[in-house]
Amino acid sequence: MRLHELAPKYGATHRKKRVGRGPGSGHGKTSCRGHKGQKARSGGGVPPWFEGGQTPLYRRIPKRGFKNPRAKEYTEVNVDVLDRYFEAGEEVTPELLLERGVIKRVCKDGVKILGRGELTKSLTVKAQAFTTSAKEKIERAGGKVEVIK
Repeated sequence: MRLHELAPKYGATHRKKRVGRGPGSGHGKTSCRGHKGQKARSGGGVPPWFEGGQTPLYRRIPKRGFKNPRAKEYTEVNVDVLDRYFEAGEEVTPELLLERGVIKRVCKDGVKILGRGELTKSLTVKAQAFTTSAKEKIERAGGKVEVIK
């Protein structure tokens, strides 16, 4: 057997149904769509999620909770993480945090420094927000806090 002799097994394939090609084809006149109705029209039919006029699933299931549209969304970094990734005297910025792999992405409102753990190095930390305890710990270690927009 050669490459040019390869063919599908007999009966494994069949011709495409050609509709609307006259009465002799067996698929003429209405082209297998039946008479009238939504599905018989061009561009007709219903979307997959349509349930025939019954109340749809997304309206039947209970809704829970509340999402505040004005809530701030920060990428959070703790003080002990800064102590681990940076040397004394370094300037910490959101860009540098991304570059060093401390954070995966910067959320829409920026980076917020939280106060978990201890800081032993003097760092200049630039971020969009700080907790009170984080500010105190950075300044106690001899560092500076700068709020950026």
